[in-house]
Amino acid sequence: MAAPNDPPRAALGLATAIAIVAGNMIGSGLFLLPASLAPYGPAALLGWGASALGGLALATVFADLARRLPRSGGPYAFARAAFGDGAGFAIAWSYWVSIWCANAAIAVAFAGYFGSLFAPAATPGGAPVAALGALWACTLANALGVRSAGFVQLVTTVLKLLPLLALVVLAAPELPHAAWQPFNRSGEGLWSVALGTTALTLWAFLGVESATVVAQDVGHPRRNLPRATLVGSSIAIVVTVLACSVAGAIVPPDALAASGAPFADAASRLWGAKAGTLFAATAAIACFGALNGWVLMQGQLPLAAARDGVLPAWFARVDERGTPLQGLVAGSVLASMLVLANYQDDLVGLFTFSILLSTAACLLPYVVCSAAALHGLRDAGAHPTRGSRAIAAFALVFSLAALLGTGAHALSWGAVLVAAGWPIHLHLRRASRG
Repeated sequence: MAAPNDPPRAALGLATAIAIVAGNMIGSGLFLLPASLAPYGPAALLGWGASALGGLALATVFADLARRLPRSGGPYAFARAAFGDGAGFAIAWSYWVSIWCANAAIAVAFAGYFGSLFAPAATPGGAPVAALGALWACTLANALGVRSAGFVQLVTTVLKLLPLLALVVLAAPELPHAAWQPFNRSGEGLWSVALGTTALTLWAFLGVESATVVAQDVGHPRRNLPRATLVGSSIAIVVTVLACSVAGAIVPPDALAASGAPFADAASRLWGAKAGTLFAATAAIACFGALNGWVLMQGQLPLAAARDGVLPAWFARVDERGTPLQGLVAGSVLASMLVLANYQDDLVGLFTFSILLSTAACLLPYVVCSAAALHGLRDAGAHPTRGSRAIAAFALVFSLAALLGTGAHALSWGAVLVAAGWPIHLHLRRASRG
């Protein structure tokens, strides 16, 4: 018998829900991290370990929340159930803005990788066309329905996982012991290395909450959402740590630090130029798959909030496929504006600002949802256990430290972001009372 919260005909099965989580986490950041971590050498494993623990703790928090309250909207729904409409609005608003800001960045990253494969896409005129083409192709896939978006996500996730796994399985056993020496190349103390590398590696693990945003479209959500969250996050974390570590050991440190395509360089050194091209294509697929998954979030999160009256009803309008087309297109239009801004020299600062805003806003829901797991949820189907509370406490400390680590500039603009949407919340409250 179907659970009470199951949709009549679920569009997404467990495998697709897992792909949404893993695919959203494995994006453009993974393919640049080896270069960013090159100055630290194998000591970067300290940061990977800390981020992996934090990521798994957050995944456990979202799995527990989804088991207790399998309701669409993910972070928004949990924040609202724990702390009321005000907190729900703050999370829904900031998270939605962070999504379309991030989508602009992912689209530009896709254009960069695509341009390494097809020279016309690397020209000043071709790059924005490639970025916008990817963004609107993903928007079209989502406009055709959740099932269509889920299929694209499943295929692209498999396509980007296979080469990464091949690199780990085939290359790791052949690496000489000297590739891992010296352990700490930075000259800094290990504590400083751990802090610095954690700040870098954390971004590879954003997205653990992805399956919970589309809860209403997942079959048997009380059972499958926790599974998808934990399995998808574990796959992404393990593959990311291993693949980045192996790629970092293959390419010499100086060349790695200057590399714009570390995985392609690693594959070229091992198996020749054709393998390098394959990994450049893998990076483009990774970007496209992550973009598809985050465009899905872009439409589904405000849909859930609008149905509860927390965001304007305009976001709740759906077509005959159940697609929130207007909210979906609105987010892609805004992301397109940021993409175009990135290709205007005098507006590059605006694009950088949007990325800063996005990263800070992504961490805010983690703080609030970890607190929600400790505080408790209204209408939840089960109470938290002592063990889940302990994990939630660790996740709260970790996400708070990460949020504070973004710096005063990001925090101040994050506050401006929430404040900018507050008039909408006050208007909706007055309208509901009238």
